Amino acid sequence: GQEKEEIIMGAFSSPFIVPVAGVVWLTIMGISSMVGKAHSQRLKADQRMAMLQRGMSAEQIAQILQPEESGECGQGARTKDPLRSLANARRAGVVLVSIGIGLGLFGWLLSAILQVREVLAVSATGLIPLAIGVGFFVDYSLQKRELARFGLEVAADLPPQDRPR
Repeated sequence: GQEKEEIIMGAFSSPFIVPVAGVVWLTIMGISSMVGKAHSQRLKADQRMAMLQRGMSAEQIAQILQPEESGECGQGARTKDPLRSLANARRAGVVLVSIGIGLGLFGWLLSAILQVREVLAVSATGLIPLAIGVGFFVDYSLQKRELARFGLEVAADLPPQDRPR
């Protein structure tokens, strides 16, 4: 009884539990993704079979199911909205820089409260999202410059009275 409990508790305090759990989680996610795709394909095949049984031609079936298939996994030709891409880069930059600053302040405050210098590692961890966020802002400015080269102006840079309505 007690010896078995000690073995189980010892397994959870092992330094390898996090990597093992990560590998198990990724494996489960991969398997569930494959099962979900197979289920989706089976449903589409069943839909096609039902339409064929009702007397529809292959061209009619393709015409009905085409919009559904074109959005799947980026297979269809989607046009990319440059302003949406610009907004996404700016939004990601704001979120990541905010997270980086928040982690830095949290680590610094925690270190000041606990009086433990090693806790400043949390502040250093905040540099990672901060740097990635700065990279998104650089991408944002490069995209904005590219759009200006093609004659498209971003409304956020215009004064409020000059913005198109």
